[in-house]
Amino acid sequence: FFHFYAGICSALKLTVPSHTIHGIEGQPLHLSVDYNFNATASEIQIIWLFERSQSDPKYLLGSVNRRVVPDFEYQHKFTLVPPNASLRINPLHLSDEGNYIVKVNVHGNGTIAASQKIQVAVDVPVTKPTVHTEPSSGVVEYVGNITLKCTVDRGTRVAYQWMKNGKPLHAGPNYTFS
Repeated sequence: FFHFYAGICSALKLTVPSHTIHGIEGQPLHLSVDYNFNATASEIQIIWLFERSQSDPKYLLGSVNRRVVPDFEYQHKFTLVPPNASLRINPLHLSDEGNYIVKVNVHGNGTIAASQKIQVAVDVPVTKPTVHTEPSSGVVEYVGNITLKCTVDRGTRVAYQWMKNGKPLHAGPNYTFS
């Protein structure tokens, strides 16, 4: 049984990116999918689903041969141009972060099927930072301390790095970071 199943399975190969795809909020994102098969096909069906953690997968759109059937709720956001199985998301929102599942069915002598999952992360560009000084005058006489506070209004995965004369500052007797 195993050999028979493996043989049928290998008849349809579905290739998707193996790493997490990062998109930028407000920008379009292209999820690239390739498929090939060594069988006679009378019909090719492509289905796209979306799942967020702890929620059931939602149908986005599908096609049989060249006819696309969208979910009306999302029809202006997702694009599929069959026989290409790749999906275009435009524009990308934070709520679009999650797993995208593509399923391809090839109907001929029988039906062969394959599905793959693509993980999507949505990044929000970092806004221009603002720096606050305490004391606000910025003047420190001899022994006083000065605090510089850097903040950004928006941005995902923000990392802060303080520089002095173009060189990174590290914690030591003169500098502490929090």
